[in-house]
Amino acid sequence: MNVNEDSRNGASNEEVVKASNLLSKMTIEEPARLAVKGRTFSVQYNLPRLPVPALEQTLNRYLDTCRPLLDDEQFKTTSEIVQKFKEKEGPELQKLLEERATKHTNWLSDWWKSVAYLDSRLPVVVVNPGFYMPRQNFRGKQEQIDFTARMIAGLLDYKIMLDEQTLPVDTMGGKPLCMVQHYQLLNACRIPGLKKDTHVHIPPTDSNQPRHITLIHNNHIFSMDVYGGQGKPLSIAQLRAQIQSCVDQSKMPAAPVGILTTMDRSSWGKAYHDMVKDKTNKASLENIQRSILAVSLDGPLPQPTDGSDVDMAAGISLHGGGSKVFSSNRWFDKTLQFNIGEDGYVSANYEHTTAEGPPVIGIMDHILNFLEKKKDPWLGAPDVQPPKRLNFNLTEKVKQTISRGLDDIDSNVEDTMIRALFFKDYGKNFIKKVKMSPDAYIQVAYQLAYYRVYKQPCATYESGSLRRFQLGRTDTIRSCSSASLAFTQAMDDSSVDPATKVDLLRKAVQSHRQYTDYTVSGQAVDRHLLGLKLTALESGRDIPELFMDLAFKESTHFRLSTSQVASQHEAFLCFVPVVPDGYGLCYNPREEQLIVCITSFNNSPETNSEKLMDSLSQSFRDMQKLLVDNSNVGN
Repeated sequence: MNVNEDSRNGASNEEVVKASNLLSKMTIEEPARLAVKGRTFSVQYNLPRLPVPALEQTLNRYLDTCRPLLDDEQFKTTSEIVQKFKEKEGPELQKLLEERATKHTNWLSDWWKSVAYLDSRLPVVVVNPGFYMPRQNFRGKQEQIDFTARMIAGLLDYKIMLDEQTLPVDTMGGKPLCMVQHYQLLNACRIPGLKKDTHVHIPPTDSNQPRHITLIHNNHIFSMDVYGGQGKPLSIAQLRAQIQSCVDQSKMPAAPVGILTTMDRSSWGKAYHDMVKDKTNKASLENIQRSILAVSLDGPLPQPTDGSDVDMAAGISLHGGGSKVFSSNRWFDKTLQFNIGEDGYVSANYEHTTAEGPPVIGIMDHILNFLEKKKDPWLGAPDVQPPKRLNFNLTEKVKQTISRGLDDIDSNVEDTMIRALFFKDYGKNFIKKVKMSPDAYIQVAYQLAYYRVYKQPCATYESGSLRRFQLGRTDTIRSCSSASLAFTQAMDDSSVDPATKVDLLRKAVQSHRQYTDYTVSGQAVDRHLLGLKLTALESGRDIPELFMDLAFKESTHFRLSTSQVASQHEAFLCFVPVVPDGYGLCYNPREEQLIVCITSFNNSPETNSEKLMDSLSQSFRDMQKLLVDNSNVGN
């Protein structure tokens, strides 16, 4: 398992500040403690708790990461502000945070769940990551139904491993990782609120386990059982019959109720508040929330007007393609949702509140490997209940909200530019051959590509896993460093000799590697600083000057938001930027190729995914040439 878990920053600094203003004292709700009956949770409750780093250490590292982004005068001002914080508010806030850490399994997890996700009023359709799977070998409605049945069987095969706790424990650097996120991907859903969302998850300890999935076709939403009598999973043939029944009942499109889940959370929250007053609506919504996951049957991929078929398919994984494509054929609040096109394009989308990308990739890889076996593991189940179409009684007010949602999603789709790079000149094998960390090398290439386009460095977020600790999520690997800036400035400077450039590249890679080690050990700066700020808010204090400073704003305005999410297959995860003038980069480094998905917003005149993709390709080539020409390593 890679050290770099997916997670967009979840919310930009501006949203975190806004959301943190809404923060009130919270009751910590921790996942139900599971009985340990297999290897999956065998070390779970022996994992250490997330530490609170030393205050002085964090402030020193914060200054180091701000340095390449500030001029001398700005850095002098920031240094004075940091010193004042260290002497004044800092020690008192640190003490309160340390006290909190003694009372909870993880001092950060519920704060993060609220501030980064549930408090946000942004549409989840611009926060949820999408996952592009390799195009599958089926075409047409009947083969689509056959594939979907086998894919659901693969999912059930995985779920049985989860339920029986036979799933191996993930490790990183030989150390076991928290496995809670795996359990929170299924039987889960986000629920919109008027001011703050909530999240429901049915744990394995619940006696009333869901037996159904949510299946969506032509905007019709079905409750489809995948378990029969005696709790037995359905065979592939039985699943095929269930899906066929849903398709037969939904030849013509229904009202696009699913589009509500693409809207800003306040608009959806108001509509939801109205809808649940009706008993039929309430029952249908609760059925969706309790289902294992959602599966959407789409039509064929539209002809792309810009970019490649893969770019189009990646976009559909993120947002469904718009009101005239498949955005209404979704329930974006479901924690996990598969989308199966009629022409072999398969993707997924997941709601980010409870998990990062690697557990999702674990499910995907398992399903893809299962599909290759082409066999039915089950004989079938007795007493199979037929699928039930979920009905909704829509008031005129809700219909108007849906109409507005159809316009809003088209604006979001038009604003998103996606480019998938399959760089095939080399992959991880070459980078390892030159004795460098593949992840750190790729991050330095990002710095070079950005610098070449913009002639300046930028604050860069890379998701780093905190899963060595119980209930661990992520912290920020700050990829832009003084060492990376020294390399990017020297790379295209003809007055710097090649041997010096190689040395600067190695130093930049090593610097990134060191900060990664800090991060996965719970010793990075961003979540600690967030904890200090939220502690100030919770205790009724003013927000310290440190968080109002230009340097804090600049160093958390992540124009590059990046994450490594590795897959066994030629697949990738994708997400949009976390700031209006930024990029989202998610990458899957493979042995002989580097896959990177790059997103940006068309509304920003400063960004262009294709331009950055071209710069990144050239940077990969130039860095390899530099190393090959100035060492004994061949291609």
